[in-house]
Amino acid sequence: MTEFLYWLGHFMHDVFEMTLVPLGNLPNWFFIVLAFALLGWWMKLQKAYNEKAAADPKQLK
Repeated sequence: MTEFLYWLGHFMHDVFEMTLVPLGNLPNWFFIVLAFALLGWWMKLQKAYNEKAAADPKQLK
């Protein structure tokens, strides 16, 4: 079992070293842009939910 875990660790290290190191900060910027895009989408949905709730007089507040 230990040999497998060491093999898996070396494999993951090699894969990330071959993919992430050459990309530099590009993955970081991608996730930052993705987070802001999803935040904007969430805020748009929340605004629609708030408007719908404000228009419903039967809703408990």
